[in-house]
Amino acid sequence: MGNINQPKIGRYIKQKEGFKTFTPFDFPPKEGFAISSKLYKKHEEAIRLVGKLDGITRLLPDKDFFISMFVIKDATYSSQIEGTRATLQDAVAAPVTEEKNRKHPDVDDIEHYIEAVNYGIKRTEEFPISLRFIRELHEKLMVGARCTQHSYPGDFRRSQNWIGGKTPMDASFVPPAIYDMQKSLHDLEKFIHADDDYPSLVKAGLIHAQFETIHPFTDGNGRTGRMLVAMYIHHAKILELPVLYLSSYFKKYQKLYYQKLQNYHDEDADVNGWLEFFLEGVAEIANSGIETCTRITALRDRDFAKMQKLGKKSAESTLEIVRKLFSQPIVGVAGIMEWTGFTAPGAYKVIERLEKLKILEPLGNEEYGQKYIYADYYEIFDDAFKESRKNKNK
Repeated sequence: MGNINQPKIGRYIKQKEGFKTFTPFDFPPKEGFAISSKLYKKHEEAIRLVGKLDGITRLLPDKDFFISMFVIKDATYSSQIEGTRATLQDAVAAPVTEEKNRKHPDVDDIEHYIEAVNYGIKRTEEFPISLRFIRELHEKLMVGARCTQHSYPGDFRRSQNWIGGKTPMDASFVPPAIYDMQKSLHDLEKFIHADDDYPSLVKAGLIHAQFETIHPFTDGNGRTGRMLVAMYIHHAKILELPVLYLSSYFKKYQKLYYQKLQNYHDEDADVNGWLEFFLEGVAEIANSGIETCTRITALRDRDFAKMQKLGKKSAESTLEIVRKLFSQPIVGVAGIMEWTGFTAPGAYKVIERLEKLKILEPLGNEEYGQKYIYADYYEIFDDAFKESRKNKNK
């Protein structure tokens, strides 16, 4: 069924090799995208919840400690969309897994993503979101990552790529040819910087969909495009703290996510369908973020109160460890020694104290290299862990 009132965003053009590439028109269309009243309502609700999330995160004490868990969670889900099998727990445990061969092999993908996001957050403080920035983000994601012999980190592609199928002839989607890709990228960069009337979150959604349509890299487009959403939201100062990441929403509705993008870059483009799905995601993730921050604050108050009952010296060192557990909730003896400068017996003593306070509990039952988890905090981010813990304690 035709989408009246929605501009066409491109058309299929046959190449000399025989396949057709989707070639975007000028972006955004000269007459703009017709934003329906339904879409405006969804934007109002999403921006209201993002504003509420912003207010709550501004009040968070030790806010820098919490950000890393939001980033690790996004990195895990974004990598899982691309087929990575490592879990959030694998990713959180990775920095304290001393033995390389005990790490889940897929964690490497997630670690590269975390590095790229952290780099991007810092970089946007002094550098605009531009094609150069996007290439830098891609470079951080792909350098040294697995299967990168053809990924050309930080370079836009110089050959045709496609999605699905063995060749462009039987692909489900073939992005623009190189010449058209260059023009589309420059249109996108201008759109990012334009002082226009698009509602801010609608603009974020259009940037993601248009980037995925252009598909400018040989590999890593999905992950780079999802990072770009978070970077734009942070850079546009919609949120002071970078805690809004949509990958868990896209993973939860993965088939629909792909379908909505496919419908967006179609000759009969369903732009509003994609934007409605995107704004629903922003609202869902902002709501979840509000709940997360509320639970973190309550947990922090509860556990800091427990420590006030310790002697002054013990309370100070224990407090410092718990602060660090907010960014690294799985830890081993070596980690505690590194954080505190204690000897091994001293570190064991601290762990024992934290176990008595019901802050740490053993993770698994390994004798060698035992890990401990700040379970009440970690489960705020990991529903599967929360469920299995509940079943275990029945």
